[in-house]
Amino acid sequence: MGAPSQGVLGGHRVVPVVVLDDPGRADDLGAAMVAGGLPVAEATFRSPRAAAVLARLAANQDLLVGAGTVITAAQVDQAHDAGARFVVSPGLSAAVVRRCQQLDLPVFPGVSSATEIIAAIDLGLDVVKFFPAEACGGLPTVKALAAAFPQVRFVPTGGITAQTAPIYLAHPAVAAVGGSWMVAGDLLASGRWDEVSARCAATVTAAGTPTPVPTAADPGRHAVQGAPA
Repeated sequence: MGAPSQGVLGGHRVVPVVVLDDPGRADDLGAAMVAGGLPVAEATFRSPRAAAVLARLAANQDLLVGAGTVITAAQVDQAHDAGARFVVSPGLSAAVVRRCQQLDLPVFPGVSSATEIIAAIDLGLDVVKFFPAEACGGLPTVKALAAAFPQVRFVPTGGITAQTAPIYLAHPAVAAVGGSWMVAGDLLASGRWDEVSARCAATVTAAGTPTPVPTAADPGRHAVQGAPA
């Protein structure tokens, strides 16, 4: 059925969502994230040079890089060829999921409803991106969905901030969160790499809540080793 998504994030519970159009800045960005103790990134396919940015980031052996905003099977191939280790999508595309499974590439499709979660389960998935998190009701919605689908874990993304991330992470159904506050566009544009490192370090400290212990009804299946969109 393809590579399991759980554990692919290597214990990192916050995934920086990177929007960068200049591959020439990718090396400095990757070094800054590693220095800040958060060596994981979702490089979004929102710009014409996204694949080149992803490839430059992925060349850093200390960095775990995935592709974000992937909406077609062709983009899955581009991401895979560029060195992506996982794929994140804003929505649930069976074509994207199946292509990732063919390539043994972990995938986190976006969902915001019970119907979409059932479709993800039918595709063999048990970790999904919850997007757009804040616009879709935030943590109360996650709690409601988690109660209906105890076998599923969520990666909320969209509107998450440095202040709200630890609140989400405290819920046992949340595997990780995605956000851009530590890699904000103005920081990348101005090359403020020290600030990127400082925000990454602060994020790691704030997100240091231990991973919740699985319940007896589901022992270990969904434990995050240490978790896309």
